[in-house]
Amino acid sequence: MDDYPDVGDPCLYRDDTWRPAFDRLRRDDPVHRHEESPYGAYWSVTRYADIMKVELDHATYSSASELGGIQIADQPKGQELPNFIRMDPPRHTAQRKTVAPIVAPSNLANMEALIRQRTAGVLDGLPRNAPFDWVDRVSTELTAMMLATLFDFPQAERRKLTYWSDVAIANVADKDAVVHSEAERLAELRQMAEIMAALWKERAARPPTFDLISMMAHSEATQNMPLNEFIGTFGLLIVGGNDTTRNSMTGGLIAAQENPAELDKVRADARLLDNLVSETIRWQTPVIHMRRTATRDAELAGRRIARGDKVVMWYVSGNRDETAIDEPDRFVIGRPRPRHHLSFGAGIHRCVGDRLAEMQLRILWEEILKRDLAFEIVGPPVRLYSNFIRGIRALPVVIRG
Repeated sequence: MDDYPDVGDPCLYRDDTWRPAFDRLRRDDPVHRHEESPYGAYWSVTRYADIMKVELDHATYSSASELGGIQIADQPKGQELPNFIRMDPPRHTAQRKTVAPIVAPSNLANMEALIRQRTAGVLDGLPRNAPFDWVDRVSTELTAMMLATLFDFPQAERRKLTYWSDVAIANVADKDAVVHSEAERLAELRQMAEIMAALWKERAARPPTFDLISMMAHSEATQNMPLNEFIGTFGLLIVGGNDTTRNSMTGGLIAAQENPAELDKVRADARLLDNLVSETIRWQTPVIHMRRTATRDAELAGRRIARGDKVVMWYVSGNRDETAIDEPDRFVIGRPRPRHHLSFGAGIHRCVGDRLAEMQLRILWEEILKRDLAFEIVGPPVRLYSNFIRGIRALPVVIRG
């Protein structure tokens, strides 16, 4: 009898009570079939090794939009928004190659000084001895500026990008969501597409420049996308460039406050900064799950997966898997394999901007430690009602001194 809780319930993540359910699944039934849920029947894959098997076998486990896409909830029929993470090769490969140069190592090196200047400015502008919202003043502000740079979008209007990201990921059942129906979501994203299309037209008429809009406007793989694919692609790039970094910036501050001795390790040895960044991203796990659809009958951990079955990889569980990570429920700086986590995915769909996210987080912590800022969290985090993004909407903080 299926008496396991439905780990697709967004309340588990809003209330931060998800750990016991996954502990039990990993121990007793690591590839578990939930026969009934608001999303229909689905398989929960909860151990690190099994998640990797699904990730690396894209021929058996498809991301295709027409099969349902990448979330436990199917896209509304007739309103699918394809993009390259919701595609299989070869279309996925061609579109990903179009945008990948923006986060190539050479370009990251070119952007480092700008990111550092902005980070320093944001930190120096924070109030002292007075509460402020870390999410708004730091996490959202820094990621919005970075997104605007990647798109060469007007900096004065950068918070539109944050808003569209929130629209794209919103659970419409949440009373605090920015949209409350799929129709309202699509209407807002169509307005986004109109603004992006105007910039696209300008860039297409000029010689190529090194920004995402120009890259796509001049690439054969992306220059003639249908409207819904245009919307889906911009939605992916905005969310991908925003949510991992934004929520890891906030989750990292919480982890550091709860584990001050771990941060002291970094103060004593700056070589541990990269380790701090990777542990933060594992600890926060900004993307809760990714979904695939089986294209053929298969076996996974002794379970028979049927063609057409919905297979959900729970990154939050894989990143707490005791068989893959030592003491996974502890925030530990100095792990021997700090990037051994699932937060960026794996295989052909591994996050294309992983190194940029890591660099933004590293610079933020470098500038915090350089200033020896004494943060105090003065209230509980307000968490997002979502089973897809492990988001933090607000965090009240005071800088003492």
